[in-house]
Amino acid sequence: MEPERDVLEVDVLFVGAGPANLAGAIHLSTLIKEHNEKIEKGVLQEEAINELSIVILEKGKEIGSHTISGCILDPCTLKKLIPDYEEKTPPLKQRVGKDAIHFLTEKGKSSLPFIPGPLKNKGHYIVSLGKFVRWLAKDLEELGIDILCEFPGTELLYEDNRVIGVRTGDKGLDKDGNQKNNYEPGADILASITVLGEGSRGNLTKTYFQKFPNKKSLNPQVYAVGIKEVWKIPPSKNLTGQAIHTLGYPLDKSTYGGGFLYGMEDNHLAIGLVVGLDYKNPLLDPHLEFQRFKSHPDIAGILDGGEIISYGAKTLPEGGYYSISKPYGDGVLIVGDSAGFLDSFSLKGVHLAMESGMLAAETIFESLKKKDSSENTLKGFETRVKESPIEKELYRVRNLHQGFEKGLFPGLLNGMFQYLTKGKWGKPKEMEEGHKRMETLKDYYGGHLDKYQSGKMKFDNKLTFDKESDVYYSGTSHEEDQPCHLKLSKPDICMKECAIVYGNPCQHFCPANVYEIVEKENDGGKELKLNPANCVHCKTCDIMDPYEIIDWVPPEGGGGPLYKEQ
Repeated sequence: MEPERDVLEVDVLFVGAGPANLAGAIHLSTLIKEHNEKIEKGVLQEEAINELSIVILEKGKEIGSHTISGCILDPCTLKKLIPDYEEKTPPLKQRVGKDAIHFLTEKGKSSLPFIPGPLKNKGHYIVSLGKFVRWLAKDLEELGIDILCEFPGTELLYEDNRVIGVRTGDKGLDKDGNQKNNYEPGADILASITVLGEGSRGNLTKTYFQKFPNKKSLNPQVYAVGIKEVWKIPPSKNLTGQAIHTLGYPLDKSTYGGGFLYGMEDNHLAIGLVVGLDYKNPLLDPHLEFQRFKSHPDIAGILDGGEIISYGAKTLPEGGYYSISKPYGDGVLIVGDSAGFLDSFSLKGVHLAMESGMLAAETIFESLKKKDSSENTLKGFETRVKESPIEKELYRVRNLHQGFEKGLFPGLLNGMFQYLTKGKWGKPKEMEEGHKRMETLKDYYGGHLDKYQSGKMKFDNKLTFDKESDVYYSGTSHEEDQPCHLKLSKPDICMKECAIVYGNPCQHFCPANVYEIVEKENDGGKELKLNPANCVHCKTCDIMDPYEIIDWVPPEGGGGPLYKEQ
């Protein structure tokens, strides 16, 4: 029997407390305040917008706990959102003073003699994005905006195909779905306008486009996964203010991606590897590739004598311009990474996310004045995006990722022409989603297999770590006795078919050892063991499973990573 649920009615509901939605909520509040002040002064002869309810839902334990980026912030949008931000003690202590791009071989490196325009970061900030969003959120209460942490959105609510709000997750269910003593059913939060800013591969956004496939983009969205650690390195290895990007090793020429090292303040270093999730080799393990990256002589030399502070992983929407679906509908707007607003050339998306949030706020403001939140009104969001810096920045690299399908160097050449011609070079080509691109294992026997099995690499727990050790540094925790949030629709496929055709790639692509192939106790065979408590909420499994039987849904509110330095 369906439990009786509390119903909360609000005007505007933002799902996700990332930079896009925080910027949107702040900007909307500012627009309304300025509008009402003009009316009070007699400057504007319109109806005031009073007693507006704005709510932000966040599944994490606190603002920023699930926010990770490897992160250089272009302050262009922040200046528009908060013109006097420098006077408000933001956590922006370190500007980029030097850029570098290195091409790595297994033992050496060579530096590019010039820096492509999108990778010129001098004057931008190297930031902890978690600290940044916590700073953005600190004055929300004064603006009349409510934040509800530990409330994951689990279901979109509809009325005649119109989004009317979100249902939050139940609390207090045991592993079998039975009610415990602390059971509390989720609430239905009804809103005139719902803004989905859940980050990459948001569960609500995914179901929305499944319901309305006609709103999908020309290209399917393709993703990358970023594996990242923050280190404290010795002062003698100081890289403060340096933004270093790498190509080549440890990835082969057919795998899209690269590394980064960002020198933060106080001798902290953000180091990571981004791996395109459209690779062909089902044995490829992004976490293992990251450990190999750190073992490169130049990288290992920087980290020598240092200590790891934190670990994290997240996916990035890297399909580009032609992978952006219609970011609006009846009663709903989609912003930030959820919509695909990320520049994969420059590896930056925070300023674009914030820009999209502000444009969404302007669209909502117009709809409030018209008292109309229909698709016909909210489509003004797409118009605003096309007239904004988002359009200009993403169009100029519109076919970047597609060019790498022929390998690293053709991809670099294509990217250069893309940028020089402001996007006029090349024709749009449809990309294939990662789970459809995997080749079968037969192509990797005969010398290739050992390289991709993590058991062949010895982790020293000083420079290199296995997945479970790294998860410890993410601060991840979940209530153990709760329903598994990784839903396998056809579990029999795992060992009967996937093991034979692909070698169970879930055990490789997951950066947190959630999926583990273990020996059966009785018959000596093998079976899939799930470790959902390890999950860092990156959504890689939801993207890469070759049979598309894994559905990532939010666990009980507050569960997951607790990023402090990310």
